[in-house]
Amino acid sequence: MSKRILIVDDAAFMRMMIKDILSKNGFEVVGEAADGAQAVEKYAELKPDLVTMDITMPEMDGIAALKKIKEKDPSATIIMCSAMGQQAMVIDAIQAGAKDFIVKPFQADRVIEAISKAIG
Repeated sequence: MSKRILIVDDAAFMRMMIKDILSKNGFEVVGEAADGAQAVEKYAELKPDLVTMDITMPEMDGIAALKKIKEKDPSATIIMCSAMGQQAMVIDAIQAGAKDFIVKPFQADRVIEAISKAIG
């Protein structure tokens, strides 16, 4: 059975890139969200196996969304996505319970490696 993934990024182009990488590698993208608030709602509704979460977004950033999802579901598996130069935020995210992080621009093999390791 393929793993179900929720993609969260405020840029539609980035969501499309990740979706493309995941679909080609046998993962099922069950939903997308454009900000942290949507991510929290969609997580509760879809119960995905894994979430890819952008850090910098409007409304609610990825770290706040990560914390909210973890409050409701401590076993949630979340991988953060960040641009270069956001190391401090990545550390915050890992401390808040993120399993891993991937850096933009995405490299397909790194994305698949991080996801496979997280949901192994």
